[in-house]
This record gives sequence, structure tokens and C-alpha cells, in this order.
Amino acid sequence: MRLPVAATLLKGLGCARKLPWRPDAVKLGAAMLGMLASKDELPMTTKTMHGVIAAIATAVDANGEPDSARSVALARYLLDNGCDGLNVLGTTGEATSFSLEQRKRVMSAYAASGLPLDRMMVGTGAAAAADAIALTKHAAELGFAGALVLPPFYYKGVPDDGLVAYVDAIVAATAARPIPIYLYHFPAQSGLPWHVAMIRRLLDGFGGRIVGLKDSSGDMDFARAAAGVSPSFKVFPSTEAALPQARSGLFAGCISATANLNADLCARAWRSGDAAALAEAVAIRKLFDGKQLVPGVKALLAHIHGEPQWGRVAPPLSAFPVADRAAVVAGYDRVRARQVA
Repeated sequence: MRLPVAATLLKGLGCARKLPWRPDAVKLGAAMLGMLASKDELPMTTKTMHGVIAAIATAVDANGEPDSARSVALARYLLDNGCDGLNVLGTTGEATSFSLEQRKRVMSAYAASGLPLDRMMVGTGAAAAADAIALTKHAAELGFAGALVLPPFYYKGVPDDGLVAYVDAIVAATAARPIPIYLYHFPAQSGLPWHVAMIRRLLDGFGGRIVGLKDSSGDMDFARAAAGVSPSFKVFPSTEAALPQARSGLFAGCISATANLNADLCARAWRSGDAAALAEAVAIRKLFDGKQLVPGVKALLAHIHGEPQWGRVAPPLSAFPVADRAAVVAGYDRVRARQVA
């Protein structure tokens, strides 16, 4: 429990308004909160995610709704074919293109599937703090292993105090069912970074609730600096090319969009240091250089699984261009034809 919560409780009981602040008052508040916690709160899992994590795509049906059945089938396939975990409803999962209720329905479908939620983190960030709170609470209640929190992305150049207040609101609202929080650093999309000094401030303020970070900036110097903040702070670069550094202990693994397509190769690189498999995995990722990544991943999923429905994307994204699709499919088939032994 954080000190401001104890102060709020004491004030509500009429104890803090008139009395001076004293250590014994703090102890009283902590004791009272401890009694409440024993009845109403659940402990937060101490298990953190690691290894090859696919930023899993979300299928879209003909009506533009999330196709949860198809998405869950892909999740099962990925977990059976190399992924240590999944990042549900991230950028590749088109989370910000779906409504609050659509996102909650997708989360509930994963929970109802019987798949291991202790191997899944779910994106819960939103421009409105109330939406981020609702999504994070839903994730906690369902039992996901973590919430991946994007900064509130509309206003740019906001002071650090505003971002701390946003995280504070999420942490406080989920105190009864604490879920580990992973920060999502993608300044090219959000316009707001979780910079290193901010990470330190959040760890100092919220302790064990902030457990790691997904770094989609492509800045490996930043990733290394973030990983150096605390041994318990787990950093996941967004490229499988970082797996050798993860094996050395610098990072906790990777969270990659292209792990939807090459999870088996990534797993060999992560688990046994297979350099040839890593080269093949990176070659598949490079097929998307200069191209739209999310529509491209979905177009290639359609090819791999023989399901053209995977090619659909939600607005404002648009279908992968035909010429790009042909080039990516041909490149993928060439890589796979090499049959890494």
C-alpha cells in the first residue's frame, strides 16, 4: 500500500483532518489497510514474462468486428509452435482501432478459451485514464499475467507529473486485484516516451507494480539504459534481432510483431542460441522494411494459414498493397525453402 492511500483512509475516518501527521498515525493506517487487504485484496503474481513473445494480430470479421475465434486459434498455434507468451491487443493487435467494449470482448474470449493467461500480457493503455482503468481492471479480473500500458497519447509534451498521475490512477484503481504493469514505449506512435528518469520515478513511487517495458523505439541504447534501471525491471525490445542480448541476460526476451510468422525460428534462437535460425527469423522480419507492418503481417498470416480472412484490417489501416503482398509472400517462401536444419 502507498502512503497516500493510508492518509485518505484516515481522513475518511475523521482521524487525519485535525491531528498532526505522526508516525504512529501512519502505522495505524497501515494496520487498518492490512486488515482490509486480507479480506478484499489478492496478492499480485510475482511471475514475470520472458522469452519469445508474439505481438499477436487480431482477426477482423466481414463486419469490422474483432474475430475472437480466429484470433484464439492463432494464439493456440503460436503457443504450440515456439512462443513463450503473447502480447494481446497491442499495436499489431490494432487495439486502438477498437472500442472499449470490443477490446473487453476480445480479452474475455481469450479468458474463456482455456489458454494459459499466465503467458499473456494485454494492452490496456488509452487516451482517457478512465478507459485505461476499465481495461486494466478487466485484465486483472480475468487473470492476465500483465497489462501493457501505452501513455495517454493525444496531448503531446505533457509534463512528467501528468504521466505519473495517469499511472497512479491505474495503480490505485487496481489495488484490490493488482496486475503487473509493463510500460509500452513507442514514442513514434504515442508521441510520449517513458524516458529513463520517468521509469526510475515510477519504480520509486509504485514499487513492484511496475515490472517491465516493451521498447518499440528501435533505440537499443535506450533499451539498454532502461534495462539498467533495476535488475528486476524486465525490458523487451520489439525485434527478434535482440535475442542474443536477451540470452546474455541483458533483456527478458523480445515482443515482436513478426513472431506471428517466425516463432519456431525465434524459439530456436532463444532456447539454444541457434545462429542460423536467428538469421532466418531476422530475414523474415526484414521483408517488411519500408512497408506497412501490421497489414503486411496479416497478409502473410493469410498466406501461411490459407485463410484470406486474415488479410482484413480495421480502419484507419488499409489492406496490404497487392504488389507488396506478392513480394513478401515470395520472400517468405524462399526463406522457408532453405529449411534450417
